[in-house]
Amino acid sequence: MQDLKEAYKTVMEDHFPDIITISFGDQKLVYQKRTWKIPDSQTGDLIEKGLRYGENPGQEAALYALTNGNLAMGQCRFIDPGNGLVSAIDEADMLQAGKHPGKTNLTDIDNGLNIMKYLMDKPTAVILKHNNPCGAASGGDLANAYVKANRSDRIAAFGGCVVCSRPVDTETAGLISENYLEVVAAPDYEEGALDILKKSKNLRIVRIAKIDRLKEYSRKRFVDFKSLTDGGFIVQQSPLNRIRSADDLKIAETTSKGKKYRVEREPTEKEYADMLFGWSVEQGVTSNSVLYIKDECTVGIGTGEQDRVGVAEIAIHKAYTKHKDILSFDRFKMPYKTLEMEIKAGGRLMADKEAIDQETVEAKAGLIGASMVSDAFFPFRDGVDVAIKEGISAIVHPGGSFRDFESIEACNEASPKVTMVFTGQRAFKH
Repeated sequence: MQDLKEAYKTVMEDHFPDIITISFGDQKLVYQKRTWKIPDSQTGDLIEKGLRYGENPGQEAALYALTNGNLAMGQCRFIDPGNGLVSAIDEADMLQAGKHPGKTNLTDIDNGLNIMKYLMDKPTAVILKHNNPCGAASGGDLANAYVKANRSDRIAAFGGCVVCSRPVDTETAGLISENYLEVVAAPDYEEGALDILKKSKNLRIVRIAKIDRLKEYSRKRFVDFKSLTDGGFIVQQSPLNRIRSADDLKIAETTSKGKKYRVEREPTEKEYADMLFGWSVEQGVTSNSVLYIKDECTVGIGTGEQDRVGVAEIAIHKAYTKHKDILSFDRFKMPYKTLEMEIKAGGRLMADKEAIDQETVEAKAGLIGASMVSDAFFPFRDGVDVAIKEGISAIVHPGGSFRDFESIEACNEASPKVTMVFTGQRAFKH
């Protein structure tokens, strides 16, 4: 049997060509395979190589950057050569390489940027794992945003990637260094911050100077390729989030069998802020998904489920799990699961766990006053009902279900009343 620890150290050769040319009618795009010269961690010798491997060891992979030509096709236009983001990363941008990056390292950065491009007005941190955000938050400064994002799911953040909208300062660097992360990406690093981060020798520290241009990229589409098992592929325009302000959201109302239904309470300014933040984060979450947002920070993220009420419940379960964990970590400097094991071993009193459990139930894991975000409409009111039971106060989703009236009734029947808005657009990501 293969030694998995050794497998993860593999740097595979790949058989992809140095140059790929794609023609769209009379438009020709030329791509150059990206490689980096990085010192070998054992010998110190420079090794020129692209991606270590793909999604798993044993899968060859390559990264290509557009070097010539551009595509203008309807609303799709590739970013001009020389203005790339992830595909433009070279050795100078790898302020600490750690080791050759793998596919997931770069796709995590890319999806972080995909979310960040809608959140550039405030200091924001997005922590990703397996190409999904596990914690995202905006704050008064970057350190505050990072603390909020990390505390929302301290468990999943382990071994993850953090993408920052502002240069990393020494305070934020110190906070990041307290965790085990694989990648940190930011527009720059202030004096002293790199010295702190470089104490983690395998941390990949990446500078993406053009993060400050993300806001303009947020209104551009690109061509998205999906390869098929038979060698074919599907090509589509990338989605475009048109929800940028409260004015883009519509108070939930519908007509069913001649009767008009409208949600009775309009959102507060804070609820609008949370729903807009959540809808931006939703752009980078694998569907079928439901998020809970409070104070412009994720409370629970449910991803990739087959039914909507199920994913709403999973996000609630995750909120409770993470809330218990952060209480245990704050109080005893140990994960909640470790606390449980310590109790079984007789090293900790059951009362410690019971206190945390009780506090979590009373706070409903921070869900009281949170906003619920759904990437598609609710086909039945059950998804809404499970969230209302936990104390959420606002809901944002596309609308358009034949049973929207049931969800509106659920909001109006709640005590206190829950508000709901429609985006008019779906946000599936597969």
